Amino acid sequence: MTSTNKEFKSRLKANREIRASKVRVISQTGEQVGIISIQEALARAEEAGLDLVEIVPGSNPPVCKIMNYGKFRYDQTKREKENKKSQHQIKIKEIKLKPNIDENDLNTKLRHAKEFLSKGNKVKITCTFRGREMMHPELGEAIVQKMCDDLDEIAIPEAPMKMFGRILNVVLAPGSKKKKEAPKRPASQEDVNPSEKADGSN
Repeated sequence: MTSTNKEFKSRLKANREIRASKVRVISQTGEQVGIISIQEALARAEEAGLDLVEIVPGSNPPVCKIMNYGKFRYDQTKREKENKKSQHQIKIKEIKLKPNIDENDLNTKLRHAKEFLSKGNKVKITCTFRGREMMHPELGEAIVQKMCDDLDEIAIPEAPMKMFGRILNVVLAPGSKKKKEAPKRPASQEDVNPSEKADGSN
């Protein structure tokens, strides 16, 4: 349903709002009653305990249907909400990081990520390594992991973070506070020896 049709349906006239002296009537069962006076049409609707609704105001005479207008409006509103929900296209917004990003820039990126997620979009966090930065992939992994941790109340990772060449990335989808699997380190990179971490060496 187009927006024009939505607006058109939302302003349909019913019962005493209909100004035409004669109308073409469709019964509540879909039967073509024909062209009759507005008084007779209203009487038919009242006798059936229903409403007379002008569904095609532009025709001559206007086309009216006998129906439950309250239920019609309820069903119409429900359909419009469902259509609007289904028409929302989820986009993937990219947040680009660097292994040596400073705290201010990281906070700015974090704020942007939150805005994207709050609008129902996914966020792809990428960290690009240049030159000698590839010697310490754990620095980039730590930055990406921090971003994921800071967003864990509103987003969940679709899969563990992965390394593609010089780019490390992970895609986050909007999600509620659930127990989530933390993005694991990329399988393509060698794990840092725990003893080296304890010694503080790179």
